[in-house]
Order: sequence, then structure tokens, then C-alpha cells
Amino acid sequence: MLLLRRSRWLAILAIALSHFVSAQDLAPRAYLITPLRSNAVTLVWSFYDGGLNFTGTIPLTATGTYNVPIVSYYHSLSVLGRSANITASLPYGVGTFNAAALGKGGSAYRSGLVDLGVRFSVNLKGGPAMPVDQFLKWKQKTILGASLRVIAPTGQYSPTQLINWGINRWAFKPEFGYSRSWGTWIVDGYGGAWFYTTNSADFHIPGPAPQTEEPIGSFEGHLSRDFGRGTWASLDGNFWWGGVTTVNGIRNPDTRQTSSRLGGTAAFRLSKHQSLKISYSGGTYVRFGGNYQNVALAWQYSWIGKP
Repeated sequence: MLLLRRSRWLAILAIALSHFVSAQDLAPRAYLITPLRSNAVTLVWSFYDGGLNFTGTIPLTATGTYNVPIVSYYHSLSVLGRSANITASLPYGVGTFNAAALGKGGSAYRSGLVDLGVRFSVNLKGGPAMPVDQFLKWKQKTILGASLRVIAPTGQYSPTQLINWGINRWAFKPEFGYSRSWGTWIVDGYGGAWFYTTNSADFHIPGPAPQTEEPIGSFEGHLSRDFGRGTWASLDGNFWWGGVTTVNGIRNPDTRQTSSRLGGTAAFRLSKHQSLKISYSGGTYVRFGGNYQNVALAWQYSWIGKP
């Protein structure tokens, strides 16, 4: 009986990992526009370290140290005369995780693909589609935009394992974004929500069971300053709530998330085509979910023309 209950507690780890590349993102300047036919390939190394904390009747402590390299491709286009863009990202995760409850502990090593993500964004106001010569004369004021991010269930997943990189379901995030420029300062704010389909084979005792998750609302804000073309720094923060899960028809209100993160980002232009970006963030309030530190380093190569 003790082994059975212990397996149930550790199964919560699978829920925590399913969100580290989604609800907790911090992405400054996500709605700024680029010239038509802009392209960029970005290589990211992201390091995570810290606790996966949970509430409930059973005392459980868990920690993880993991690296997530990501390769992404960005392309800008015109939609009804408005600036738009599409980005596809493919992460790969490598890490070690540990958990303990009532004096019993366990660890797991995981290496595999994380779910593929695709984001489409279009500016609704203040961001017309422009060729590069017109873009160089344009000055940003107020930008309103909308986006849709889709996570496809392509990552490593097994219903017999407690910890998985994939979430074994589709996820969708519609979002509205606001950006306002005052000289060298830019304020960004985004509001959206994650929606999930059913995971038909969630880890469960004695066997896999269907799991559903309620929507997760999110808000994100950034204050950044330009120091020259392509070089800037920002203060970043977010807040998200919701996400109560139901497994095998049993709703667990203790899985409701109410959490936030704060951090900073700095970007540097290295050459005409290359730039470097570094960011850091940490949990400030975590009721349920991951309370960890994250450091990310990104190298980008961009050009205008054919993909």
C-alpha cells in the first residue's frame, strides 16, 4: 500500500514538467515588428535548476536540474497589409530529477524531444507590413497585436513513466499584446490563456487514465530600454492562474496554480546578421508548480529575403 501511494505522489511530477515550456514563459518584445521577408534562425541553451513544489495532504519535495537546447525559425510576412510572423521551435530536454516523500526517495534521468511549438502573430494596429527601406524610416508608437501558439504532442512520452518531456496532448494559447514606445523606452503587456485537449493516457495507478486540465490564464509585462540598434535590456514579469486537473473523472482542486516569475533580459547586436541574448528569471510566488531558477543564452542569425 505504501508503494502504491508513493507512486501516486511522484506521478505529480509529470504534471509539473508539462508546463515549463508554456505557461511560465517570459518573452519581451514579442509583438515588435520586422521588415517584410525577415528571417531568423535562433539557437537557445536554457538551464533550469530548483524545486517542483506541490500542495496537498501528502508532503512531497522534488527538485530538478535540466538543460533544454532549442532551435527555432522565424519568418515575417504580410496578412491583409498588416505585419505578421510565424515561428516554429523544437526543444530537446536533458535532465535529472529527484523526489522524496515520508523518508522515501527516487530519481530519474530523462533525455528526449520536447513538444514542437508553433506561434503565429499579427499586428492589428500600428504595425503595417513594410519593406526594409520603408521600415528604416518608421517609428514605433502604439502597437496592438494578437497571436496563437500551438503545442503539438511530438515529445517523448510514455504512460508507464512518471516523468516525461512531452504532454501527450495538444495545447493552444490565444493572446493579445500591447506595446508602446516612449523614445528609448518600450512597455509591453500581454494577456492570454492556455487551453488543453485530453491526455488519454496519463500515468496512474493501477494503469494509465484520461486526464483533463482546466484553462490557465496568464499575464506578462516588460519594461525595456534601447541602447542602440539591436542592443537593449528589459525587466520581465508574469503571473498565471488556473489549471486544475481531473484524472479518471476525479477533480483535484489542490492542483490550481497561482504563481509568478520575475527576471531580466539583455540583447546585444554582434554584427549585421548576428545577435546575442541572455536572460534570467526566478519564481517570486508559487502556490503550485515549479519554483526554479532559469538562465538562457540565445544566438541568432537573421537576414532579409528568401528562407
